[in-house]
Amino acid sequence: MVVQDTPQYDPIFLSFQLALAGRYSIDRELGRGGIGIVYLAREVHLDRPVAIKLLPPDRAADGTLKERFLREARLAAKLSHPNIIPIHAVDEVGEFVFYVMVYVDGETLADRVRTRGPLSASDGIRVLREAAWALAHAHSHGLVHRDVKPDNILLEHRTGRALVADFGIAAAAGAIAADGVSGTPEFMSPEQALGKELDPRSDIYGLGATAFYLFSGRLPFEGRTATEVLAKHVTEAAPPLGSLGISVPRKVALIIDRCLAKEPEHRPANADALAEQLGVALEQRRELPVALRAFVKRNGRLDGGLSLLYPTALLGASIGFSNLFGVWAGWALFGAGMTLAPFSYFAHAARRFSLLGFAHDDLAPAFKSELEQSREELAVEQSREPSRLEKVLKSVAITTVPIAGLSLVALLAFQIIDSSLPRATYRLVERILVTTWIAIGPLATVSSIWYGMLATRRRDIDTEFWHKIWMGRIGKFAFAVARKLIGNRTVGSAITHRATELSLGMAAEQLFDTLPRETRSALGDLPAVLKRLQADAQTLRRHHDALQDALNDAGDASAAPEYADVRLTRDAIKGKLGDAVGALETIRLNLLRLHAGSGTVEGLTTHIGLAVEVSAEVDRLLAAKAEVERGLAFPRTIASTPA
Repeated sequence: MVVQDTPQYDPIFLSFQLALAGRYSIDRELGRGGIGIVYLAREVHLDRPVAIKLLPPDRAADGTLKERFLREARLAAKLSHPNIIPIHAVDEVGEFVFYVMVYVDGETLADRVRTRGPLSASDGIRVLREAAWALAHAHSHGLVHRDVKPDNILLEHRTGRALVADFGIAAAAGAIAADGVSGTPEFMSPEQALGKELDPRSDIYGLGATAFYLFSGRLPFEGRTATEVLAKHVTEAAPPLGSLGISVPRKVALIIDRCLAKEPEHRPANADALAEQLGVALEQRRELPVALRAFVKRNGRLDGGLSLLYPTALLGASIGFSNLFGVWAGWALFGAGMTLAPFSYFAHAARRFSLLGFAHDDLAPAFKSELEQSREELAVEQSREPSRLEKVLKSVAITTVPIAGLSLVALLAFQIIDSSLPRATYRLVERILVTTWIAIGPLATVSSIWYGMLATRRRDIDTEFWHKIWMGRIGKFAFAVARKLIGNRTVGSAITHRATELSLGMAAEQLFDTLPRETRSALGDLPAVLKRLQADAQTLRRHHDALQDALNDAGDASAAPEYADVRLTRDAIKGKLGDAVGALETIRLNLLRLHAGSGTVEGLTTHIGLAVEVSAEVDRLLAAKAEVERGLAFPRTIASTPA
């Protein structure tokens, strides 16, 4: 559509306004495209802004075309959905055939991408899901759009809502003709290009091509002529979206690749199914609580000037301390400062974090989310593989840094044995160490810095480092100290972002910790059982998602007999996941009864035994799943999932 910046008072405008006088007051032309002209007007009687789409008089002169346009417009006017632009009226006055629709203060998806570039992953998924909802509603009323493209999807400025326009009308009016085929070649399904009968899966292909453009800013197929583009839609496979190096989650890229399948039966079964898959992807990307994001990005790190200045200041203080009280005292101060001070910071950060209602287990998904987001952002412009220069610099750094570090430490430590060595021997060893440092130190420093600069263009090394710190022994110990510091103090709740099993397990652990000591002793290894059930449930959830992804990737082929074992295993895992979560819930409720004085240790012990049996059944089920994987060549995503 060509947008007009200034009113164009051409003969059609004047004649059309004269024909509508008293009903609509036309303000200006909004744009024109392949099927007509769109005007901004006010409906006189209701005093509201509307958009009027006019079928040009030269086209309306074709009786067959006019009737088809009116029929499709009247069908579209029956649709009522939040993501479909409502049509108020369909009419003809003299030589003018038009329909009146709600005026949307916004821009087309095509304009949005052209002016500001591709959409982010979250925004793009949301827009596609809303468009899929609109298509599903139209399909349920027997209406196929036949011209799904970015120009027919509007984004409302105030809300960001996506609205689909021109249901069935564009193709009915013969928007663009190539070899007698109506539609827009760049977004046309292969069956539409071949002039075959269309069904809703043709619209899914068009939405897939739209998604390709939305995320990448380019078309799946390009050519010098419409015929060349149509031929590519029919004969060539679209490039996998994941191969373009853009920040789109793998699952979403696979969904879009399926939408662009040549055969309709290999695409998502319907628009509802597509919207559901996109909804799952959007839910998985839901934003973490602010406190979690702040901890992962800032509060859990010794970043900035502190991390750089502190060791230098501590070294200076240690040297001064050694001059006053001896070398050993200086080394003791330096060692304590480099270990106790950072750990004190970690314990303090863990305590503040815990007081907000979070726990150590919350950090794993937070760091995972941060690393995934970093990988998506870095993948936009950088290769995932290290360059040859980066590999060379890494090898040099690995070789030289230990040597340089040892020589420097030896120089500092040599002060201790200064008085116990002959002067000549001391000078010789000192000269060797100094020479080694001068020869190796600069090379080690330069290669390390250069390698770090190149590596950080591909990987978020900083976040990876702090992930290892907090998820390792240091982080676990810091949270253990934080729990001791907090004691029995009540903390806030922060369970909304957690998986159900994690929330239940953490609640049960807190209830157990606040029981009297003799009751805790009588319950034995309940904390270990809780941890095991949590781990089992998380493993089951991960395997269920992997199997479901594999079946989604297989498309309609997943209904074939060879996938029967995969479907059965998926369903069995889903059922056992419910059992594991149910066991956690039962233990939590029994702990609550103990606190209230209405439960007994014996009753809870019985449920602990049942929970142990559930965990053993999980192990057997996962072993059976491994057998299924070994006997199945497809898909790769199943076999690659960690147990």
